[in-house]
Amino acid sequence: MSLETADREGTAGDAAGPSEDGSEDGVVLRARDLSKTYEMGEVQVHALRSVDLDLYSGELAVLLGASGSGKSTLLNIVGGLDRPTSGTLHYRDWDLSHADDQELTKYRREYVGFVFQLYNLIPSLTAKENVALVSEISRDTMRPEEALELVGLGDRIDHFPAQMSGGEQQRVAIARAVAKNPKLLLCDEPTGALDAKTGKLVLRVIDQVNRETGTTTAVITHNVAIAGLGDRVIHMSSGKIQEITRNEERVSLDEVEW
Repeated sequence: MSLETADREGTAGDAAGPSEDGSEDGVVLRARDLSKTYEMGEVQVHALRSVDLDLYSGELAVLLGASGSGKSTLLNIVGGLDRPTSGTLHYRDWDLSHADDQELTKYRREYVGFVFQLYNLIPSLTAKENVALVSEISRDTMRPEEALELVGLGDRIDHFPAQMSGGEQQRVAIARAVAKNPKLLLCDEPTGALDAKTGKLVLRVIDQVNRETGTTTAVITHNVAIAGLGDRVIHMSSGKIQEITRNEERVSLDEVEW
């Protein structure tokens, strides 16, 4: 099973967007000198300090760091949920650095899928209905049944969140994220609320989605054991990228223990 991977072009009157050609070097997203400072009364908190980052087409990148290292702040800026204090951010040739609210909304709706530690499902809706929500705000979406089948929940489409385990709920959240055919899948501590066995099931789904659909994927974690699952590991500390390492070969989930 595969997802459509062609870029979606805006229609007349839409906010700006990337060109169809994109980058010749395989870079989907490029951040340069990104900084983020929060004002806490008279105190300045530097969440990001001059970060340079490239995300490449089809890769699975693991952002590894302790709580407070800046990885969630970076992911929120990359995903258009927050704005940097300074620096530049490009999705392909689309400059998001000074994008207005309309442009960021278009970017999030059409190009980015989010998976968070908390599943954020609507309790009164079934799995199918939760996934179907994206069809109301996105274009070129998958059918909810297809997205749920992709994450192994084809037989749970009519179940409500309360009737599903934590791992199943997180897989519904993943199905909802990938149903819009995103170019970027951003996962913030997707296993943080799960036990190791269930967490591995969720990671297996993320790995499968990345391999089968070619969606550029970034996974945030503080769990060192997960690092081997990525093509690259981006080590963060004190708001900076300290090191970027490349795995010669992605580790099988069967070898991961924590």
